[in-house]
Amino acid sequence: MSVTVKPAQTKSEIKEFVKVPFAIFKDNPYWIPPMIMDDMGTFTATKNPAFAQAEARFFIACQNGRPVGRLAAIISHVANNKYNTKNVRFGWFDTIDDEEVSRALFAALEAWAKDKGMETITGPQGFTDLDPQGMLIQGFDKLGTIAGIYNHPYYPEHIEKLGFQKDIDYVEFLSTVPHDTGVPEKLVRLADRVRERGKFRLLPFNSRKDIVRHGEEIFHLLDESFEEIYGSVPMTHEQIRYYVKKYLPYTDPELIKAVLNESDEMIGFLVTMPSLSKAMQKARGRIFPLGWYHILKALKTYEIIDFCLAGVRKNYRGQGVDLLMAVEIVKASLKKGFQYAESNQELENNPKVQAQWKFFNPVNHKRRRIFKKTIGK
Repeated sequence: MSVTVKPAQTKSEIKEFVKVPFAIFKDNPYWIPPMIMDDMGTFTATKNPAFAQAEARFFIACQNGRPVGRLAAIISHVANNKYNTKNVRFGWFDTIDDEEVSRALFAALEAWAKDKGMETITGPQGFTDLDPQGMLIQGFDKLGTIAGIYNHPYYPEHIEKLGFQKDIDYVEFLSTVPHDTGVPEKLVRLADRVRERGKFRLLPFNSRKDIVRHGEEIFHLLDESFEEIYGSVPMTHEQIRYYVKKYLPYTDPELIKAVLNESDEMIGFLVTMPSLSKAMQKARGRIFPLGWYHILKALKTYEIIDFCLAGVRKNYRGQGVDLLMAVEIVKASLKKGFQYAESNQELENNPKVQAQWKFFNPVNHKRRRIFKKTIGK
């Protein structure tokens, strides 16, 4: 059957774009449906402040009038300025198992990108590092997380046949919370020495209001600490306020750790939360009528703890700040009764971060890939 590709521009077309994967992953036990309302906001220029530094096109592939695939094309001007590139990012790629659909979608993307003077394509990536990124290439039989992308095994096969090659990989670990042994004494002693030697102290979060009050400080530090990370782009003040409002009001004060130096400046933070994966599956992309109930219940269900965001100020790296926060989170996990911890995405070339899991029986159960292709002038 012939494939046609159309742009998604109006509100109804954007909603159609958002709902494409719901049919592709129907009854899949590992896919986590996004909240339709949240994704609508992500793809709407008047709601997502990332559009102030980027432009995007959203494509829907159809067969006989039925949506069978989608693809987002994003030109991040701030990223291209930072890395001196002429690159277009692709993201939110979904398709049925038909290579003609994939070819049609990427042909539309390449035509638009060349018209804009772009020379390379990378992805999956979003507007910022806080959008889903990386295509799953290992771990197809594992439950996804709300921070990651789930895709069928044929996705990377389609991509590679279109001329894409590996740019970099992310790895993800599942670890066991050490209820039988507790936090290893060696780590506790090291954390105590770090605290005393650096004259550091933990910032107490007693309520969600405390978290929101320090929210902008957390995201500014995230921006600074991610500066040298692959593909990272600096955020505007408006973007930081957007993410503070979007994420932090729902976090548990006991599951966020921040470290202050002697001058009461924040030098490190770690944000974790109970896994919302099963709750999002039950919500099926909607807050109403019962999506809110499943999510609130999951926030008090302590089975898997997700490590979401972390950062340490550059001039304090190598001083044990990350270890200090990790030990405190493990203590909180033991107190609440979590059984497992999900690392979420870590760059494969970041052994220092990965080394922190070695005391907790880590299993590298997922791997994601950023692909790259040269499209010429």
